[in-house]
Amino acid sequence: MIDKNVLNSQQQLAVDTTEGPLLILAGAGSGKTKTLTNRIAHLIHDKKVDPFNILAITFTNKAAGEMRDRVCAMVGEGGERIWVTTFHSTCMRILRRHIDRLGYDINFTVYDSDDQKTVMKNVCKKLNIDTKSYKEKTLLNAISGAKDNLITAAEYSLETFGDFTKIVIARAYKEYQDQLKKSNAVDFDDIIMLTVQLFKENPEILEFYQDRFKYISVDEYQDTNKAQFELIRLLADKYRNLCVVGDDDQSIYKFRGANIRNILDFEEFYPDAKVIKLEQNYRSTQTILDAANAVIANNRSRKSKRLWTAEGAGHKIRFMQLDNAYEEADTIVDEISTSVRRDGCSYNDFAVLYRTNAQARLIEERLVIRGIPYNVVGGTNFYARAEIKDMIAYLKTIENGLDEVALRRIINVPKRSIGTATIDKLLDFAEITDDSLYGAMQNADNISGLGKASLKIGAFVKLIEGRRAEISKIGIAETLKKIIEETDYYEYLKDQDEESADDRISNVDELVNKAVAYEETAEDPSLTGFLEEVALVSDIDNIDNGDGRVLLMTLHSAKGLEFPRVFIAGMEDGLFPGMTTISSGDNEDMEEERRLAYVGITRAKEYLTITCAKMRMLRGETQFNPVSRFVREIPGELIDGMVPGNRLSRSDFDEDDYERRYSSGRPSARLKSYATPEARKPAMQSEIKNLNAIAGLSKGMPAANPGELSFKTGDTVRHRKFGTGVVTSISKEPRDYKVTVDFDAYGTKIMYASFAKLEKV
Repeated sequence: MIDKNVLNSQQQLAVDTTEGPLLILAGAGSGKTKTLTNRIAHLIHDKKVDPFNILAITFTNKAAGEMRDRVCAMVGEGGERIWVTTFHSTCMRILRRHIDRLGYDINFTVYDSDDQKTVMKNVCKKLNIDTKSYKEKTLLNAISGAKDNLITAAEYSLETFGDFTKIVIARAYKEYQDQLKKSNAVDFDDIIMLTVQLFKENPEILEFYQDRFKYISVDEYQDTNKAQFELIRLLADKYRNLCVVGDDDQSIYKFRGANIRNILDFEEFYPDAKVIKLEQNYRSTQTILDAANAVIANNRSRKSKRLWTAEGAGHKIRFMQLDNAYEEADTIVDEISTSVRRDGCSYNDFAVLYRTNAQARLIEERLVIRGIPYNVVGGTNFYARAEIKDMIAYLKTIENGLDEVALRRIINVPKRSIGTATIDKLLDFAEITDDSLYGAMQNADNISGLGKASLKIGAFVKLIEGRRAEISKIGIAETLKKIIEETDYYEYLKDQDEESADDRISNVDELVNKAVAYEETAEDPSLTGFLEEVALVSDIDNIDNGDGRVLLMTLHSAKGLEFPRVFIAGMEDGLFPGMTTISSGDNEDMEEERRLAYVGITRAKEYLTITCAKMRMLRGETQFNPVSRFVREIPGELIDGMVPGNRLSRSDFDEDDYERRYSSGRPSARLKSYATPEARKPAMQSEIKNLNAIAGLSKGMPAANPGELSFKTGDTVRHRKFGTGVVTSISKEPRDYKVTVDFDAYGTKIMYASFAKLEKV
């Protein structure tokens, strides 16, 4: 039953507005689900609307299930007659009854992505389309985009305008649809597109559903595409009791086809629409909300609103600019560990958000080393990802040809026409000669029955032997780069799935970064040592589950979630927003990136920490990028920390140096890109040495006079980076004192006295 006491005035106004078009602009954490469910209950209990006449649409099955349960709990008997469902589920129910009007049988099949790829391979074969020039996934993406915009194959062919690529896509589109229909099958894009077609070609069916659904509500309206917009427009056209709920400031799925204009232009489509803003936030502190408001106010394409809360200002936003990405990861994990120990919170209170999946690697490593349980949302452990396992398998094979598991993983990755039958013959030969699989491959010329496959095997062996001979000279990182180049591995990833290829390529680039860092910091770098280090870090099976887990996820994955304590990592121009967005000058893309920053900020309930690095390795090269413009858009009085470029704070960079590096907001200073690792190493070592010296980690430090220590065990001391802490132990080393300090904010640190420059408090 509806409880008016739980609603604020704006929520109550939205509940009471039942007739005509209604746009509810629901800011982050403003109680939109509660408003929607109470509105449906009000329609049934107070307005006496038959539950049979209500349709509520959202985007995910999980969200639909949760809303359905809440509605049924409030409505009681009859609640099950309401359609609370997703776009695709709604259309499936309609098509199952009427798709025969479009020439399909009602027992049609829905093809998933693998089925689609199979069909497209057949299409390309039939039409003699060169799949090296026109990959199946590229064609499918183009067709999907056309369907999202309700463009049929026939219409697409009329819009090619002599563009040869579009002509190829048009031919593939037509043949693809013909083969689907011949198989009595549809894909996911067809489900909505065919429903719209059904309604337009059969007015009596449309009117039946218009009379059925006299009251329609749509959640997450900012994420709708053109096909979804048209579907809803048709259904609501007769009675016009359409309520859409969304937040244009959280529109972050343009890459999936979402059209922000659907919500921004709602009043143009429905001039008599009423607009109600839900601006009271029930999630975050006012400081967090003020920061989010300040950032998003820089967007032009938005509807004005300002989030507020009655819960008080709360803590300032912490900002930390660390020297490099390794220190950033260390600091985040130290903060989590210290907070759990000091404040008694659980690990599942924490979320670490980032722009790209590749950023998770360093944080994962630190969490594993500290024994802190975690989950990567929307992804797998960095070293468990297929592309990383492929590269590690190449290195293992170079290191040890007896590792049959590693060898079999990459023997045909990328594809070399070394199939199962060939491998079986190699294994038979190895058994007869008491040799390994790799040994048999080295003797492929002596094995009968291999035919042309022996040439492919020989090329593979040559690749491995060549890298094995050079690795001691060129190093691990350069070896990885040569493997990638010689196998066309990035092209292989693109051929597998173009949509995920960029992320997977970034992951491989991050592995190269790992190798560079290892070679620059290890006392005696070797392939064996690198593989041992990777094996240690990737072994997460024995992590204690505890009472919860820290969550690591991209900012896109975090939408719709909330956490007491949030870290947003890597807030640098060039990473977030990305260099492509910055250099393109596309204002729409920059505004979408800013909306993503807004989403990240508003995930935090009580504590928000923003971090970035002065120096970060990207694609194997060290770069210096300025602090993200989105951080600099936050008023200085809301931040605990020094933000370079913020007029209300000061940087610990030399200001003249900062201007030289970051003039015009563009990263201009980078370490020189040397042609060989030998040439690059001195510069890299110099940077690492400088950074390590800050924390007192350099080797070969000058001797410190034991009599000059101004503190002893138990004293409180201050460090210029880590703040205050208590000295827990002091041990004499040959050239210095090793001091262990338990810092209030950063946990336990071990450092050398001559570099740490600790001051007794």
